[in-house]
Amino acid sequence: MHARLLSDLQAHVRRYGWRCVCTPHRATSTEVQSLPPRAQVVICGGGIMGASVAYHLSKLGWHDVLLLEQGRLAAGSTRFCAGMVSTIKHISIETEMADYSNKLYQQLEGETGVATGYKKMGSITLAQTQDRLISLKRIVSRLRMKGIPCEIITPKHVAELHPLINIHDLVGAMYVPDDAVVSTADVTLALVNAAQQKGVKVHEHTTVNHVLVEKGHVSGVDTDRGQVECEYFVNCAGQWAYELGLSNESPVSIPLHACEHFYLLTQPLQHPLEDNVPTVVDPDGRIYIRNWQGGILSGGFEKNPKPIFTEGRNQLEIQNLQEDWDHFEPLLTALLRRMPSLEALEILRLVNCPEAFTPDMRCVMGESPTLLHYFTLAGMNSQGCSLGGGAGKFLAEWMVFGYPQDNVWPLDIKRFGALQSSRTFLRHRVMEVMPLIYDLKVPRWDFQTGRQLRTSPLYDRLDAQGARWMEKHGFERAKYFVPPGKDLLALDQSKTFYKPDWFDIVGSEVKCCKEAVCVIDMSSFTKFEISSPGEQALDTLQYLFSNDLDVPVGHIVHTGMLNERGGYENDCSIVRLNKRSFFMISPTDQQVHCWSWLRQHMPSDSDLFLEDVTWKYTALNLIGPRAVDVLSELSYAPMTSEHFPSLFCKEMSVGYANGIRVMSMTHTGEPGFTLYIPIEYALHVYNELMSVGQKYGIRNAGYYALRSLRIEKFFAFWGQDLDAFTTPLECGREFRVKLDKGYDFIGREALLKQREEGIFKRFTMFILEDHDTDLDLWPWWGEPIYRNGEHVGKTTSSAYSYTLGRHVCLGFIHSNQQPITPEFINRGEYHIDIASQKFKAKAKLYPFSSLFTLRRRKDEMDIGF
Repeated sequence: MHARLLSDLQAHVRRYGWRCVCTPHRATSTEVQSLPPRAQVVICGGGIMGASVAYHLSKLGWHDVLLLEQGRLAAGSTRFCAGMVSTIKHISIETEMADYSNKLYQQLEGETGVATGYKKMGSITLAQTQDRLISLKRIVSRLRMKGIPCEIITPKHVAELHPLINIHDLVGAMYVPDDAVVSTADVTLALVNAAQQKGVKVHEHTTVNHVLVEKGHVSGVDTDRGQVECEYFVNCAGQWAYELGLSNESPVSIPLHACEHFYLLTQPLQHPLEDNVPTVVDPDGRIYIRNWQGGILSGGFEKNPKPIFTEGRNQLEIQNLQEDWDHFEPLLTALLRRMPSLEALEILRLVNCPEAFTPDMRCVMGESPTLLHYFTLAGMNSQGCSLGGGAGKFLAEWMVFGYPQDNVWPLDIKRFGALQSSRTFLRHRVMEVMPLIYDLKVPRWDFQTGRQLRTSPLYDRLDAQGARWMEKHGFERAKYFVPPGKDLLALDQSKTFYKPDWFDIVGSEVKCCKEAVCVIDMSSFTKFEISSPGEQALDTLQYLFSNDLDVPVGHIVHTGMLNERGGYENDCSIVRLNKRSFFMISPTDQQVHCWSWLRQHMPSDSDLFLEDVTWKYTALNLIGPRAVDVLSELSYAPMTSEHFPSLFCKEMSVGYANGIRVMSMTHTGEPGFTLYIPIEYALHVYNELMSVGQKYGIRNAGYYALRSLRIEKFFAFWGQDLDAFTTPLECGREFRVKLDKGYDFIGREALLKQREEGIFKRFTMFILEDHDTDLDLWPWWGEPIYRNGEHVGKTTSSAYSYTLGRHVCLGFIHSNQQPITPEFINRGEYHIDIASQKFKAKAKLYPFSSLFTLRRRKDEMDIGF
């Protein structure tokens, strides 16, 4: 069907060659001038990201800014960008950024006088399957939370909005009328122009060789035109960000990798489309389509991407890469299937340009955990146009105020460790990531590449017993264990928005945790030891943590590291090993962030010793009423509550192994223990537990069971329920804060003020009342919460409670009018919106009293996982 189109394209290339896609470049720099000897901020990269950071820094009053570009402004990936501004994102912070970008671009031409090509055309996202339509309905619910107009429309309505679209295989679509298109290169020039008017200096044809470092702090940059002293450095180098980060004396890991990205341009249509015809995204066909100078621009994300530049630094300025017709053919076929009238249309050119992707499909931004005042904004995963304005704003605020103005943890560079910087890992992972951009986003999917990177010593033993694995911060963790005789393949490929195939398996694990005893390998948890020769360890930690750590040796304290605003930078448990030594346990993905926070806030001239001991210990969670019987047999020591009280730690022998740190907590609220085992003893202790535990009905369990248990007990999880903008008072953890004990600690003043003024958001549990687990769509996270018909918040996590026989959602209720009190919560009538269908819910501030007592909750509440 498309043979003529393809042959026309090849003939055109042979005759005319390749031409630049972007509008002619307008020089705006002062490249003939010498570089200034110093600047407050140096930004490397003159694309839309660097321009946005410079623009927003100047808006915030930082004018001593130097923007350096190795080639010409907007001559990298920015030049080849398709120019679509879409607010359709799968995480909240990206939607926030895209919405801001759209509004910024709309008024930028009026502010600067530079034409940006902004046109509000709207967008249509097509659905060929019911599962895709469900996914779109979930997005609609989230966009409406942000006040972004959108709706689900019929195929007939699609044809009315776009006359060239073939609708025969569609089941519906999503329409977002305020989405737009721009000329990304011109937006960049407009941002630079506005920044220059406020004093920002711009130099093209200037290459940054490396960043100068002094005492762990940025001190300047070395360029091919000399050195410049500076206090801050921002890596917006796009394709080159990875190599630039590693070029320093103190390397900065910036995990991203380039792939080839293709799109097609046609000659003008015989009857050009109206300017208000929406752009089209056909994710099931893996393509996007937009108007372009009277013709069509269409590209996509193929299933077999081509990574490039693995061997090292790529070219100075990005040029059109070599054509590959065989590779582009599936996208061309999808385009002609969706718009058959294009078959006779003449092709103008095919563009093949590099685009940077990250290991988890989210951009990389924030301050380096290893080098102070080294900031990064890169790896946009082909969303640079949509996110550029908002991302630059958030990063500029981060630099000026010391923290971003919203929760950007999903994008923070500290979510990655050095292990994600292997070139081989990045090459293989981005080959999986690029197709995932248009793949169906179902709950609980797992990456398939870069696996078995960090494993417990028990990995092979658990795998042989039916463990199905997920990955967190590179660490393999068991989701659940498939009993003998189950269809393993079907469970591995279970992808649904409804009741999953593992439902009964997880239910049996939960039942065993409540009635007998289960073992969960929790070795992935971050573990630090902090000590000092004198009292400095205690004094320092008392200032860094919100709860009182001056407790008797062996006691466990649940606490958090707060920022100056009183928000959680980390949620953790700390054991006092002796008078001068502490053992800290934090969530898995807090390893880099927590280490960085501690290092930055500890006295630089102290005798404190901080060691990451995550790799030294295997952690086994022994959950259930018979856990005490199992440990009693293995330790020959009384393990009852009289001899081993709650939240207590003893170093003891288990089996033949000694030096085991046994803690009377389970991270779930259920009775039991957690064993921190020196790694060389792990296999022996596990074997002994399973052998002795046979008579008590012992079995393995996974993190899905743990999740169900912790959510029904109303335990919050940092990074999902808690973040840097959530205080202990807002999540019911006042009892974990030493406000009235006379100790000063980071965040204390903010909490005292909040206690006086009242809280305006509150962490709440919701029990779905009219939800059919077998037939209705499941809540997963991010669902809107309505109180008396008004939107008041969203869920942050959810799980099916096998104890209650209902779904439990956790989330925050917000109020702008009055402080939120228990009476405010109790007076409301609540609904949870799941893919545009509202379900009645009962709100609770504590777990159901018939099942769990408030005292038990206070005694045993622990960190999430």
